[in-house]
Amino acid sequence: MIYDRVALLGLGLIASSMGHAMKAAGLAGEITGYARSAETRDIAREVGFCDRVCDRIADAVADADLVVLAVPVGAMGDVAAAMAPYLKPGATVTDVGSVKQAVVEAVSPHLPDGVHFIPGHPLAGTEESGPRSGFATLFRNRWCLLIDAEGTDPEAMARLRALWEGMGANVDVMDAAHHDVVLAVVSHTPHLIAYTMVGVAEHVRRVSDSEIIKYSASGFRDFTRIAASDPTMWRDVFLTNKDAVLDILGRFSEELFVLQRAIRTGDGQHLHDYFTRTRAIRRSIVEAGQDTAAPNFGRGGRDEA
Repeated sequence: MIYDRVALLGLGLIASSMGHAMKAAGLAGEITGYARSAETRDIAREVGFCDRVCDRIADAVADADLVVLAVPVGAMGDVAAAMAPYLKPGATVTDVGSVKQAVVEAVSPHLPDGVHFIPGHPLAGTEESGPRSGFATLFRNRWCLLIDAEGTDPEAMARLRALWEGMGANVDVMDAAHHDVVLAVVSHTPHLIAYTMVGVAEHVRRVSDSEIIKYSASGFRDFTRIAASDPTMWRDVFLTNKDAVLDILGRFSEELFVLQRAIRTGDGQHLHDYFTRTRAIRRSIVEAGQDTAAPNFGRGGRDEA
């Protein structure tokens, strides 16, 4: 057991998966939970990944050794302000948001002295959301990024790292600004491109809706999987990591222009060389164990070993 009591604030995919994983590995003595919606709290009680689901945020975080903010990035500041008066001295607060610099700026001012804040981001998920969507193996062999700022307590960092490793994750540590650039490349901009491509298909009236659905090859099908992600979460991601995303979008536009010119001028050699380089990146991802050769993004079933 790593923590006597862990409080999960927000009870969606990531929090429910954490609850299941901590229970399976015996990492927490007690898991409490809170969500703003009474319906969500009732479902969480039914599913049972928390030992106790509370109707007040104060009751959920009272005496907790670790508090996990698993709410949309845009709500982090308000939740931090609401819970701050009830935090236990010496407790650790972390989060699971996809943006880190904005979360640091939103949460840190509300936390009392003596409470350790270590932002985090598990790079794991599915297109599903809500308290029923979680499962214990979600984090297995996936990466969790923890943010090490000046003054971070080494013991608190070591305990949080041990928790994530206990849930099956690989852990890396970096600073918030670097995290946001990395995620703009590997997650945020690809999501925006996927949303755009699905939107383009919707507006190409020469192709009927039934044809788009019936003949979807793996490329478009996988785009729709990404584009099915939670709209509130992704709205907040783009608004709070806009500088990094806009920078990567600019670079993407430049690359796209070069490819357009190669297609227009019939430059097959350029296209072949370009696709050969990008193919090598795909192979490296598979070799690193972060996906499989199957077209399922490496996401097995809930009972995946």
